[in-house]
Amino acid sequence: MLVLENLRFSPGETSKDDAVRGAFADQLAALAELYVGDGFGTVHRRHASVYDVPARLPHAAGYLIQAETAALQRLTGDVARPYAVVLGGAKVADKFPVVGSLIGVADQILVGGGMAFPFLAAEGHGVGVSLLDGDPATARAFLDQAARSGVELVLPPDIAVAAGRDDTAPPKIVPATAIPPDRMGLDIGPEAAKLFAARLGAAKTIFWNGPMGVSEIPSYADGTRAVAEALAASDAFTVIGGGDTAAAVRALGFRDDAFGHVSTGGGASLEYLEGKTLPGLAALQDDGGTG
Repeated sequence: MLVLENLRFSPGETSKDDAVRGAFADQLAALAELYVGDGFGTVHRRHASVYDVPARLPHAAGYLIQAETAALQRLTGDVARPYAVVLGGAKVADKFPVVGSLIGVADQILVGGGMAFPFLAAEGHGVGVSLLDGDPATARAFLDQAARSGVELVLPPDIAVAAGRDDTAPPKIVPATAIPPDRMGLDIGPEAAKLFAARLGAAKTIFWNGPMGVSEIPSYADGTRAVAEALAASDAFTVIGGGDTAAAVRALGFRDDAFGHVSTGGGASLEYLEGKTLPGLAALQDDGGTG
């Protein structure tokens, strides 16, 4: 067994130049006779070790990638309904594209965490000094699209706010429509947690990506815990997508086997649900494979 240094230390691994990337792939391919791709978290990247090396060797998908794609196919094919999606987290702009793809596929989309603030702003509400990563105009378009499609896009009715992440005072619960101008939203509130749990209790398929607040700080973990408890108690097929969400629920004491599937790739799983071609998967599925 040969273990290599982190491949991203080489410029050839992530180069946009096909020739540079290909030369590095030639070096890697010379070390082996077969290629098994099993890093699902990177299959959405056109990197040398993910995309170019399989073209140079007999190749196959590993067990993890097979499990990941099997789980995600259950979210895109003949989905058991009602199908609920929970979106949160802080990487709002990165997740916006999947919202449009899920409208018309999901029956309801529950929005919490940093994802909620562009939607609240789109409805004309102040969000104080909360994270506002996504464009409110895009959020407005999603709200209109959801209304036309008959999809429920559910925002939190209340928010836990504080002066900032480092504020040691207990968070204050305020209506989501009345966040003070000098306060930051750091978690969904208790009414939102109850609402989300009730909606999830009726679902048959659930996909969750993104914590409901700054869950690494105990004062702002209640919303994430409530959603995790709802999924763990559900008879639905449940998928947790993304490292941040998986890490959050594990830190709160939930075991992976409490859920139907815990994905290792947040960006990859979102792009799969968007219907995008993932370069690493495409490379493993071409005619050069071993099955």
